[in-house]
Amino acid sequence: MKASYDRDADALLIHIGRGKVDHAQEMDPFVIHFTKRGKPLLIEILDASEGTMRSKKAVPVQLA
Repeated sequence: MKASYDRDADALLIHIGRGKVDHAQEMDPFVIHFTKRGKPLLIEILDASEGTMRSKKAVPVQLA
């Protein structure tokens, strides 16, 4: 696992797997990038400099 911060996008990027990204799903304040088979590869935490992780609505996520 590797983490980095993109200052221009104000996003914390957490790399949790390897492979080619097929699609992404936004779940405020997260964007999760998946392979074609549904394996999560990257988690983006948006507006990371605000230091809050509050979402307007809770969305359950299953990472298999």
